[in-house]
Amino acid sequence: MASSPSRKDISGSISDQTEKRSGQDRRTHQFPKLKYLLFSGTRAKVRRKEDLHHTFYFDRYSSSLFAAIVAILLLSVLDALLTLHLIGRGSNEMNPIMSYFLKYGPFAFMGAKYFLTCFGVVILLLFRNVLRKRSNTHAQNIFSYIICAFASVIVWELYLIFFVVS
Repeated sequence: MASSPSRKDISGSISDQTEKRSGQDRRTHQFPKLKYLLFSGTRAKVRRKEDLHHTFYFDRYSSSLFAAIVAILLLSVLDALLTLHLIGRGSNEMNPIMSYFLKYGPFAFMGAKYFLTCFGVVILLLFRNVLRKRSNTHAQNIFSYIICAFASVIVWELYLIFFVVS
């Protein structure tokens, strides 16, 4: 006699005929699909306690993290503009990478500065959970440290503009 799909077998579990699961853990792919990264994904935090020990990539981020990223990008552009102003008044670029791009003109310098900053922010954003796992520093603090570093460079450049270079 064949069992009906809704009946339980002798062990008390639902028979294999009605099991809809494939048997594979859908969480084995840790990097989110591109469609979730571009069109509002669903993973905003680690939900299971046992998953805290693994590396996870998120596809939804907080508004404070978004504000930190925008602040970093704006401070980077301001740093580039102030650097160009100082170079126009006779200063030299001390960063050898940015000095290389400065040889090709101010637009190449600005583009390289913005691209390198964006690239660095994206890398930090993707691997922020890994960084948090391996050190005592929280991921949000890393972005705060970068904002403080850019702000201190800008304060230094403003000091140079108003008090040193005339």
